[in-house]
Amino acid sequence: QVRLLESGGGSVQAGGSLALSCALSASIFSFDDRAWYRQAPGKQRELVARTTGGVVTYADSVKARFEISREIANKTLNLVMAGLKFEDTAVYYCYGRRGRNEYWGRGTQVTVSS
Repeated sequence: QVRLLESGGGSVQAGGSLALSCALSASIFSFDDRAWYRQAPGKQRELVARTTGGVVTYADSVKARFEISREIANKTLNLVMAGLKFEDTAVYYCYGRRGRNEYWGRGTQVTVSS
């Protein structure tokens, strides 16, 4: 059974930084697609950052502030967030895809106070 477990969420003031981590129950290379999504209250879930086949993409709203990375040995997918804004407040989800099968973590709350 594939499991994804996020950690590292919390509360921070605007302008601060947080680092999220997603522990994967399988090798990072076993996933075709790896990403972080977020969902703010009353809004749809949206892509934050993705790493697929060596290509990294970011939502326009987080470019130059967030960085996605992977630790192969530790089987983790990380998201370092800097220059946080109030509008970054959301539940952040780790996502992985193997073929047609999609996997989600339970999410971790990030709250940014202005």
